Amino acid sequence: MNGQVLFTLLVLAVGLERVAELVVSRRNAAWSLARGGVESGREHYPFMVVLHAGLLVGAPVEVWVRRPDAVPVLACTMLALVAASQALRWWCIAALGRQWNTRVIVVPGAPRVTSGPYRRLPHPNYVAVAVEGLALPLVHSAWGTAVVFTVLNGILLATRIRTEDAALARLA
Repeated sequence: MNGQVLFTLLVLAVGLERVAELVVSRRNAAWSLARGGVESGREHYPFMVVLHAGLLVGAPVEVWVRRPDAVPVLACTMLALVAASQALRWWCIAALGRQWNTRVIVVPGAPRVTSGPYRRLPHPNYVAVAVEGLALPLVHSAWGTAVVFTVLNGILLATRIRTEDAALARLA
């Protein structure tokens, strides 16, 4: 198998991981809403979905169209960062338990999670997203996708973090 095929399989594996996240997210969102959870940030959520889908489509398309050479040391480093970002993301999901989902839903009276990665960082899941969004395309030198996703994700995360912080402050 050539590098383009292997890279495409990697992106498909990440896509399948996203499907698993969505299953967990939907279950947890229903749990939160059933307990009086209040959702914030609905207006930016569709942009987040499109951006993340764009990453998973854009990276392999760039690799197949532009056909960049994979740089072994870059590929190995970025693959390690992709794996680390996945581990951090699932650590966040485990730490938040039923309170984790892909939307901003805060359950009144629920304790704020300060364990696991939240002990050191206020938004570790977004660190995982940022690292993965840069690293995944760079596994096969898809620089265009890496730059576009990183810039757009930075703009979106600024809005998302403000929204999440405000929602948590209102219901604290």
